[in-house]
Amino acid sequence: MPTSRSYGDACGIARALDVVGERWALLVVRELLLGPQRFSDLRRALPGASSNLVADRLRELEGRGVIHRRKLTPPASSWVYDLTPWGRELEPVVLALGNWGVRVPLPSTPTTLSATSVLLFLRSAGRPAPTAPPTSYRIELDERVWTVRAAAGQVQVEPGEPSRADASLRADPQTFNALLDDPSALDAAVSDGSVVAAGDLAALRRLLRSVTVAG
Repeated sequence: MPTSRSYGDACGIARALDVVGERWALLVVRELLLGPQRFSDLRRALPGASSNLVADRLRELEGRGVIHRRKLTPPASSWVYDLTPWGRELEPVVLALGNWGVRVPLPSTPTTLSATSVLLFLRSAGRPAPTAPPTSYRIELDERVWTVRAAAGQVQVEPGEPSRADASLRADPQTFNALLDDPSALDAAVSDGSVVAAGDLAALRRLLRSVTVAG
């Protein structure tokens, strides 16, 4: 059930944790950084959390003004959760926490990886050549479609079908993440069926190779 626990500490850090410090709260925020999501999308992205727990976190975050629930316009007409302007201000905090956390060893137990996590990494670490032509991609991960654009040395990501795509790729998040780590594995992944790719494969390779990781 929703919690109203507080640290009872006047420090701004403690007051922030009163709002987003409960288990799974920041991961819900992470999943909304690239756009609104349905409850079912959030459940799929957070398989380690029960439906009731996710629902509790959503109610708490909505009650605190971090997120809001709204209905999409027809023909979708689905109810989705989205960050409020105040909630959106958490983005640099969450991304900085992620950059800090990559030095933490992976858990010994089996891990999950959401599509949003991989795409946030692509957006932050992708450094396409500034002189390369603007390129659009259709990326499908976990049965959700994303538009990825590379232009002017930056990568942009947004949910939904692109109006046009120079190349497309369909995979699970783990496989796509592995390709960002080792772009040379694309041909083998296509051959074994773990990746479906179409269109300008040279442009797709440019996107994968644009990822750089700071040391």
